[in-house]
Amino acid sequence: MSSEKIVRYALDGATYYGLVSEDATIARLAGSPFDGLARSGERDLLSRARLLAPVEHPRIFGLGYNYKAHSNEVGKPVPDLPVLFMKPSTAVIGPDESIVYPSDGEIVHFEGELCVVIGKVARHVTEARALDYVLGYTCGNDVSDRVLQRRESAFGCLFAGKGYDTFAPLGPAIVTGLDPSNVPIVTRVNGKVRQNGNSADLLFPVPYLVAYLSRYLTLLPGDVIMTGTPAGVGPIHIGDTVEIDIAPIGVLRNSVVAEASTHGRSD
Repeated sequence: MSSEKIVRYALDGATYYGLVSEDATIARLAGSPFDGLARSGERDLLSRARLLAPVEHPRIFGLGYNYKAHSNEVGKPVPDLPVLFMKPSTAVIGPDESIVYPSDGEIVHFEGELCVVIGKVARHVTEARALDYVLGYTCGNDVSDRVLQRRESAFGCLFAGKGYDTFAPLGPAIVTGLDPSNVPIVTRVNGKVRQNGNSADLLFPVPYLVAYLSRYLTLLPGDVIMTGTPAGVGPIHIGDTVEIDIAPIGVLRNSVVAEASTHGRSD
């Protein structure tokens, strides 16, 4: 199956989609990749482009405990159905943008993940056909405030602790034609490997997840499914650099910075 590397990028005050070539140029697309991969005929230097999150304002579906080893490390039972949550589109940042450490944060963790980007409307699709509805795959980091997450989980919900602004880095590209059943996922913090997993160990693999979600709701082009994180999650701190490295896709790199100001709260 042929493969393309799709990027969304900013150049000279405008935003484009394009296909990265081996000569480090980008073949600009005529429109959105969700409408096809027709080229405009223009080319841009990759070195001049600023890569953005590969999808603008996506709906993000997250998976908890989708690797047995991760369930074991956090003391959770292995689920018998997908454990789903959502992250808001305002949590999304792109490559080399900063993860903002909340002023009231206590324990914030990285979670490197393989992410699925839906390519066309999907409703009641079968596992056998599920990958026909996938545009491609990207890297993701399901950044999580563990203290708030645990407080929420005690009451059966999971949202704010994973939904802070900047808590969903995505990128650097969407790669098509990838076999999602055997993808290496490596996470580094300050250059040190912290996670070294493979999508082959997913409890609920990509075709199952697409079919499962489409049973209950309509999946839309640009939706992102974060498939879950392997074992090895751990804390990040202000000044750290986190890298999610998925060899066929690239490296998603983000640094951690302090929140600039504390916003007022009403209790």
